[in-house]
Amino acid sequence: MKKKRYSSEKRKRFLVKLVTYFVLLFTAVIIIYPLLITVTSAFKPGNTIAFKLDFNTAWTLDNFKRLFNETLFLKWYGNTLFIAVVTMIIQVMIVTLAGYTYSRYRFYGRKQSLMLFLVIQMIPTMAALTAFYVMGLLSSGLDHFWFLILIYVGQGIPMNTWLMKGYYDTVPYDLDESAKLDGAGHFRTFIQIITPLVRPMIAVQALWAFMGPFADFMLARFLLRSPEKITVAVGLQTFISDSRNQRVTLFAAGAILISVPIAVLFFFLQKNFVSGLTSGGTKG
Repeated sequence: MKKKRYSSEKRKRFLVKLVTYFVLLFTAVIIIYPLLITVTSAFKPGNTIAFKLDFNTAWTLDNFKRLFNETLFLKWYGNTLFIAVVTMIIQVMIVTLAGYTYSRYRFYGRKQSLMLFLVIQMIPTMAALTAFYVMGLLSSGLDHFWFLILIYVGQGIPMNTWLMKGYYDTVPYDLDESAKLDGAGHFRTFIQIITPLVRPMIAVQALWAFMGPFADFMLARFLLRSPEKITVAVGLQTFISDSRNQRVTLFAAGAILISVPIAVLFFFLQKNFVSGLTSGGTKG
């Protein structure tokens, strides 16, 4: 009986591993295949009218040179970097403070405002485009970076505040009480005691906020009008919007360059992507 039970458990573990590896392999193919198409297209000489995976061509850097010399790509790139950095800084500051406030304090309207955050998050961007346009028109914010930054920050606050609050809830409240007994005020407790323990979530928030302007097309296309003020996503779309003159190789080259600052920030923050830093925080 023991041998049969052991054999059955061994067979189950083998099947679980087999299914797991199959799913991972399938997911890897789905992710890597379009990346290969983009990379090969970016280094192809001349131009193509469609994305195609082909390794039997000479590789060249001419597409990147044309991207810098013949288009406003550097201007678009600078615009997006500026918007992304400012959005990241403002959103992380607000979300971090809001999450700590909702986690540690009890005040009138706390539950109601948290529920309101969930309701707001359910409204899709498409449904709010008209409202954003009217707001920009009334505040003279159309075609200005500051207005787009405010929209990005406002969109990121509701759900990220919920996530930040949940992470703060995992930090033992005994740490706050110990800090108060040692004479630390609210702000000092927040900065010196609690914030270092929630670095993983702060790093995630920073990465998400930074990635948003690079990935967004709809809002930037709708609120920015001048060719020299658009973001890189909107600018790259102009390369393939004309069916008679699609510059696929330039689009692919620009798509590769978009990933550079995001990858740099990820590798810079990855040391903080570790869970369980708060475990054992009350020991000793």
